[in-house]
Amino acid sequence: MKFSEPFSFEILAVKGKARAGVFHTPHGSILTPVFAPVGTQATVKSLTPAQIKEAGASLILSNTYHLYLRPGDELIASLGGLHEFMAWPGPILTDSGGFQVFSLAQMRKIDKDGVSFKSHIDGSPQRLTPEKSIAIQENLGADIIMAFDECAEPYDRQYSESAMERTHLWAERCINVKTRQDQALFGIVQGGIFPDLRERSAQYLSSLNLPGYAIGGLSVGETKTEMRETINLVTDILPKDKPRYLMGVGTPADILTGVENGIDIFDCVLPTRLARHHAAMTTTGRLNLMNASFARDGQPIDQSCSCYTCRTFSRAYLRHLITAREMLAASLLSIHNIHTLIQTITSLREDILENGKTK
Repeated sequence: MKFSEPFSFEILAVKGKARAGVFHTPHGSILTPVFAPVGTQATVKSLTPAQIKEAGASLILSNTYHLYLRPGDELIASLGGLHEFMAWPGPILTDSGGFQVFSLAQMRKIDKDGVSFKSHIDGSPQRLTPEKSIAIQENLGADIIMAFDECAEPYDRQYSESAMERTHLWAERCINVKTRQDQALFGIVQGGIFPDLRERSAQYLSSLNLPGYAIGGLSVGETKTEMRETINLVTDILPKDKPRYLMGVGTPADILTGVENGIDIFDCVLPTRLARHHAAMTTTGRLNLMNASFARDGQPIDQSCSCYTCRTFSRAYLRHLITAREMLAASLLSIHNIHTLIQTITSLREDILENGKTK
């Protein structure tokens, strides 16, 4: 599969394995490496699209499984697609639903054709297949869509191998039914923490000549060393001229590891989840703003941060909002946390451009 007309990927500079590039999509160009906030149900929790843009985001991820169940992909399509529905004019990525099905371990049954499961909302019986995942994602209309995959427990070799083989077959079926030229289909490398399986998966998916590739099945219980070794192995095999996406990984340390090993796209729920639990991400670690020590602290969360929250409010005010259980606390902390991750990755990109080799 070659790039469709609206898509292209340029690598501008490299530093070791790290790359700085641009991925062109129908809804705008994405400067890579990039961090994408997660808007699971067509919303990045507690934030408006304008606030997300001001925080520096250029790409948002939404969830196929959740939007299929509620409000329904056909309804979203009838209202102009996901960009129109959630009023986000920039690029959007939708996952395949595979990881959410993986998380429903007690409510699903997997076979060679797909997955049967019960809705977490009302317990109704549901079925996802590669064909249905693509149909849903075509209704949603995101710029980047994912092949339906199966995420396995990282240390179960037998399960990892069978899940990997199903993921490969399902990727072919996704390619065969995809119809929209304005969507880039990415394949997903699986194989647990087993180097030989990861190598096989990366080689097989590379042979399909897709517009981009993701590494799935990480940050699900393996060690940081195993994650780093897996990323390094896979990025050595994947095509160098295609974007690479590390799914569901987004701490500052993990982003640094990923960028150093050639990853271009990251996403994670961490910044907004931490915000809802009163935690702020800073360049020196996390702050729990529930702590009484912040009650009279007139400093911003991080004096080196230029986000709206740090330009405007004190730690004391944020702690007041938290103790008073005001919704604004989650919004302001989410703005800061997302901005912190985006600035982290922007700084890495600038370093590659300034100190790397131009292409």
